[in-house]
Amino acid sequence: MTTLKDFAEAYEPKKTKNIVELEAVSVSQEIKEEVRKDKNGDDYNINVMNVLGEEYRVPNSVVEQIQAILLVKPNMKTFKVTKKGEGLNTVYTVIQLE
Repeated sequence: MTTLKDFAEAYEPKKTKNIVELEAVSVSQEIKEEVRKDKNGDDYNINVMNVLGEEYRVPNSVVEQIQAILLVKPNMKTFKVTKKGEGLNTVYTVIQLE
């Protein structure tokens, strides 16, 4: 059994990662939309996918870019996402890999 002190010292809060942290993503990866609460208790929607037990956030702008690429290249299999900026100034770019 673990003491509360030991547990608290080792505790790391769960945090949703971002799709840019992945080297490659398959277009067949499952994704789901969830409703979560912000620090004020207000609801917001988030797109997440689970990769090897870790949750990764998928911004709507990434989904829109994938949709545009698939219109031209319906056989795309994998892609990578890069980002520039922080916070509200973040810009995501989807790069087709295969």
